Amino acid sequence: MDEINAMPLYPTEEILWDENVVPNEFFSGEGCLALPKLNLQFLTLHDYLLRNFNLFRLETMYEIRQDVEDAVLRLCPFLTSDQSTQFSGWARMALPVAKFTVVEVAKPHVGKNHPSRVRADATINLDIRRNIATEWDSLRKHDVCFLLTIDALSTSPTYSSRKPFLEQVRLRYLRGCEVEGYLDEEGRVVAEGFEKPDYKTRMRTVRLYLDVNQYQFDMEKTIKGSEDVYETFNLIMRRKPKENNFKAVLETIRDMINTECVVPAWLHDIFLGYGDPGEAHYSKMPNKTETIDFNDTFLDAEHLLENFLGMEIKCEAAPEEQIKPFKIHFPEKGAGLEVIPYTLPNPGPYPYNKPKENSVRFTPTQIEAIKAGCNPGLTMVVGPPGTGKTDVAVQVINNIYHNFPNQRTLIVTHSNQALNQLFQKIINLDIDERHLLRLGHGEEGLGTDKDFSKYGRVNYILAHRLELLNEVGRLQKSLGVQGDVTYTCETAGYFNLYQVKSRWDEFMTRLKQKSGSEEGNEACDVKELFPFHVYFSNAPQPIFKGDSYVEDLDQAEGCYRHIQKIFDQLEEFRAFELMRSGLDRANYLLVKEAKIIAMTCTHAALTRRNLVKLGFRYDNILMEESAQILEIETFIPLLLQEPEDGHNRLKRVILIGDHHQLPPVIKNMAFQKYSNMEQSLFTRFIRLGVPAIELDKQGRSRASLANLYNWRYKKLGNLPHVLNSSEYLTSNPGLSFDYQLINVEDFNGVGESEPNPYFYQNLGEAEYVVAVYMYMRLLGYKSEEITILTTYNGQKHLIRDVVKQRCGDNPVFGFPKTITTVDRYQGSQNNYILLSLVRTKTVGHLRDVRRLIVAMSRARLGLYVFARVGIFANCYELTPAFKQLLKHPTELHIYPDERFPTNRKTGDLPPSAKVIKDMPEMSKFVYDYYYQVIEKLTKEQNELNKQKEAVESAAHRFQTPKEAKTIDAPIEEDPEKKKKNLEETLAQPFLAIDDVGTAEDRDDSENSDNEDVVHPIRILPSNFQDVREEFQPFPHVKYEEEETEEQSNEAAAATEQSAEMETTQTEQDQPAEDTAGIQETEVDSNKEAGEKDETEAVEEIPDNDAGVDSKPVEDVEMRDEKEKEGDSEEGEEEECGPSLDMMRS
Repeated sequence: MDEINAMPLYPTEEILWDENVVPNEFFSGEGCLALPKLNLQFLTLHDYLLRNFNLFRLETMYEIRQDVEDAVLRLCPFLTSDQSTQFSGWARMALPVAKFTVVEVAKPHVGKNHPSRVRADATINLDIRRNIATEWDSLRKHDVCFLLTIDALSTSPTYSSRKPFLEQVRLRYLRGCEVEGYLDEEGRVVAEGFEKPDYKTRMRTVRLYLDVNQYQFDMEKTIKGSEDVYETFNLIMRRKPKENNFKAVLETIRDMINTECVVPAWLHDIFLGYGDPGEAHYSKMPNKTETIDFNDTFLDAEHLLENFLGMEIKCEAAPEEQIKPFKIHFPEKGAGLEVIPYTLPNPGPYPYNKPKENSVRFTPTQIEAIKAGCNPGLTMVVGPPGTGKTDVAVQVINNIYHNFPNQRTLIVTHSNQALNQLFQKIINLDIDERHLLRLGHGEEGLGTDKDFSKYGRVNYILAHRLELLNEVGRLQKSLGVQGDVTYTCETAGYFNLYQVKSRWDEFMTRLKQKSGSEEGNEACDVKELFPFHVYFSNAPQPIFKGDSYVEDLDQAEGCYRHIQKIFDQLEEFRAFELMRSGLDRANYLLVKEAKIIAMTCTHAALTRRNLVKLGFRYDNILMEESAQILEIETFIPLLLQEPEDGHNRLKRVILIGDHHQLPPVIKNMAFQKYSNMEQSLFTRFIRLGVPAIELDKQGRSRASLANLYNWRYKKLGNLPHVLNSSEYLTSNPGLSFDYQLINVEDFNGVGESEPNPYFYQNLGEAEYVVAVYMYMRLLGYKSEEITILTTYNGQKHLIRDVVKQRCGDNPVFGFPKTITTVDRYQGSQNNYILLSLVRTKTVGHLRDVRRLIVAMSRARLGLYVFARVGIFANCYELTPAFKQLLKHPTELHIYPDERFPTNRKTGDLPPSAKVIKDMPEMSKFVYDYYYQVIEKLTKEQNELNKQKEAVESAAHRFQTPKEAKTIDAPIEEDPEKKKKNLEETLAQPFLAIDDVGTAEDRDDSENSDNEDVVHPIRILPSNFQDVREEFQPFPHVKYEEEETEEQSNEAAAATEQSAEMETTQTEQDQPAEDTAGIQETEVDSNKEAGEKDETEAVEEIPDNDAGVDSKPVEDVEMRDEKEKEGDSEEGEEEECGPSLDMMRS
C-alpha cells in the first residue's frame, strides 16, 4: 500500500520504452507475459482494484509513448553548431519551451517526506497558426501536459515513423505536470471562467503543478551528484482532452484502494464472481416491489393485455373505467396479476399543466425490462441494434421518479452523444426540469436552448423563483391583501399559510355545510364560493361549466393544486436565497435538489473525490452502453458516495448494453488479448450467467437488412411498423436492391495501400463510394440521409479528401451527413449507408464479428458495401452475413430513369437496370448524367423565368392608368388572386433535388417522410453556371469539349476589358462590366480561400533537403492504429491524410 501511495502517477522515460514493462504493439498471443489478468473471478475488491490500477496505468503509458514519438518526430530536432538542440519542424501537440523555472516548493505535510506542492512556470511562444494557438490558449485547469528534454543526434537527421524512435532521437527526461492556468502580465494566475487578458505579445507563461513524489526522487538524485532534471526541459507536450484523463482515474483508483470499498451486500458476491449468478435478480430480493405504478407506460387497456398474454388478469373496474394510467399488483405467489386503473389528480386549469405522456408502444420484452428496472436488485438488459434500449431506459427512469419521489437516480453512459440522446428523451417526459442535472462538458451538445449544467440550473432556479414570486404578487392582488409578501420565499410561505390556505379551508368548510343541509350541494355552489376567481381569470374559460358538482369540485381542487405547487417550489428554492455564492448554490443543487443526475463514466472518475467530499448521495444507477465501458470505469460510478453505517445505499443497478457489438477500445494488443482488459463488467456478468433480458424486436432496419445481423441473436424479430410502414415497403429509387455487395477490383493495378503503418487506404473504393453518393444526390436523395462509413482511419481521410474535391464546391452534391469509421459510428444510424471495407490482401480486423454486426446494423433503408468480394466471402467468421449479401449480384445495378421518391415496392426489380461493371464506368456515367441533369435544370429555369415575366406583364395589364401611377394602389381582386395562384404554382420547380442553393434556400418540409411528396429543387444559385463549367468530377477519365461560341465571346470580352484596365489607371476601382467575369472571379477567390483553409489544417513535413524521408502528409491523429479505430471526435478540426494526388500517383 505504501509503495502504491509513493508511486508517481506520471510515466517517465525509464519505463515508457522498457518493453518488459510496457509491451510493444506486436503480440501473437503465444507465450507468457508479466502482466495481471482480468478474469471472471477476483479474491477481494482490493485485488480487483490493484489489477485494474496496474493495467490502466500501463495502457496509458503505451498511449503516451505513441503520442510522444509522433510529436517529437514531427518537430525534427537537429544539432546546431554549438551542439544545442533546435527544432526545424512543428507539431500541433508540442511546442519548444523558451524558459522553465520552479517557483514554489511547499513544506511537507505532517508525517510526509515529500513536498506538499511543487509549482513551476513554463514560457512558450504562440507565434504559430491561429487555430493551433487557440487550442494552446484553451488549456484548462487540471489538464495534463508533459515536459521533455530532447537531444538531437545529428545536424541533418533523417526521421521516419517506420524506424525505432530511440535510434533517431535521444529522449533524456520526461515528466508529467498539471496545468493551474496561464499568468497575466502581472504574474497572477488567470482564474478559470474569467475573461482572458489582452496579451501584448505572443509569449505565454503557464503555471504548472509538478508531481511531488517524482520531484522528491529527482531531488534526491541531484543531491547525490546527478543532473538537475528541471533545468533541462526544452519541450512541452499536450494531449487530447478525451485521452488525457488518466491521472484523475488513477488517483480515484488509488483513493479507493486506500479506503474501505463497500458495494451493496446483494451485489458483492456476484461482483467477485462467486455464488448464485441470479442472487441479485429482483425475483429473489427480499424487498421486491409488489405494486408498481406504470404511469404512462401503457398506451391503453389493449396495450396492457398484449403484454401479459397467457396470464390471469384481474381488474375490478368497469370496462369503461379501464383507462390509463394503471397500477399493477404482482402477487408474491401465483401467475396472475391485478390491474388497478386510477385517475390522475387534476393538475390545474392551464394547458401547460397537462403532463407529458409516453407515445412508445412497448413490447412484452420491453415491459419485462421496465418492470425489472423498477424493482430493487441487478437488472441486465441486452439490447440488439434498433430494439429501443434508450426508450426502455427513459421509461425506467420516469417510473422510478414517480414511484419513489424521494430517491435520486444517477445516469452514466460511455459517450456524450449517447448521454445527450438519453437526456433529451427524459426532458420530453413528465419530469419536472428543476430536478434534472447534466454534468460534464458535453452539455452543449443537447438539442435544446435550456442549460442543464450546474450553473445553468442555478440560473434557471433563480429566474423561476422570480417568476413564481410574481405569480404570488398577482394572487395577493386578486385577494386584496396588503403588504409586501413577495419579498422572499419565506414571506411568500407565510402568505400561503395565513391567507391562501385559510381561504381554501373556509371554502371546503362551507361546501361541507351545504352538503349537510337539506338543500344539498349543487354545481353552482362551487362557482359561487370559490375564492380565487380573479386570479384564474387568465385561464381558459369557463373554469366551472356548472354541469356537475363533482366535475366543478375537481376543477376547484385542480386550481388549488396549481397554487400549492407554486408555494412548494418556492419552499424548495428558499435555500438558494440564503446562499450567496454561486459555488454553494451549485453544490446544493447537486447534493439536494436534483433527482436525476447524468454524467459520463469519464466525468464520474474525474470528479469522484469531490463528490464524496460534498456528501453526494444517490439510490439508483442506470448505465447505458455498459458493454463499451471499461470494467474499472463501470465500477467507479458505483462508489461515488460514502457508505452509511457500513452499508452501501444503492437499491438498483441497471446495466443496458450489447456484448455482441464492439467492446471498450484498448490499443495495446497484449493488454487487450492477454490481460483481457477489453472485457467490460457487462460482458463479465453475461459470461458468469447473470440473468439478462434480451430485447427481441427491432424497429430500425428493413426486414431484409435485419437479416444481415439478426443471426447473431437468439430470436430477433421485427416491429410491426417495419413490416407495414410505407417507408419500408418502398424501394430505394434508382437502385435495384435495398442492399448490395459491390465488388471493387484494383484501380491502376493497386488495391489497398499503406502509406504509413496500419494506415490503410483504397483509392478505387473511395472513388466508387463517392460516385454512388453523387449519383444518389442527382436522383434527389437528401445529403443528410446518407452516411459514408469505412473500417479504417486512413480510408476515412481519403474519402473526405475525394468528397471535398468532387462535391465540396458544387451545391448540387454537397457533403454527406457523416464520413467516419464503423467504430466511431456505433450507436448511430441513418437511412442509407455506403460502406467501404478497404482491404484487398487480408480480411483485417473486420474478422471480429462484433465489428461486422455494428457495420451491418447502421442502415435503415439501404446498405451498399464496397469490397473485394473474394477476400471477405471466404472468411469463415463472416459467412452468415456475406452469404446473405451474395444473394444479389456483385455488380452495381442502377435505374437512372427513376426519381426520388418512387412508388416501386420493395422486392420489385426495375423494368430495365443498368449494370455497372467497375469504378471507371460509374465515374463516366455520373459525369455524363450530371450534365444531362444540368441541361434539364437550365432549360426549366429559363422556362420559369419566361413564365414569371409573363406573370408580371399580365399583372401590369390589369392595372388602370390611375392605379399604375400610384405606388401602393391595389389592383382588382380577381387578377391579384390569379397572379398569386400562378406565382405559387411557378415557385415549385420540377426536378427532385432538394438541396440546390444556399442553406437559406432549402425547403426542409415536415412532410419529407411522406412517400407521395416530391422534394423539388430551388432556383439555381447565381454561381451555378460557373460551378458547372469548373466541374471535373473524375480526373482519371478524359473528357474533351469544344469551346462554344458563347465561351469564345466571353473570353474575348475579358481580354478586351483587361487591355482597357491596363491603359486606364482610373478605371481600376470601377466594377467590371462583364458580370460573368465578376462571378467567375468570386468563385475563384472562394476556391482559393477554401484551399487556404485546407492548407492551414495540414502539418508541414520537411522535405529531403531538411534530412527527412519523403513520404505523404500525415494527420496529427494518424498514429499507428494496430488495425484499431482512431479516437478523433466527429466535428473536431482534423488534419488531412495523404493527399489525393499522391495516392493517385
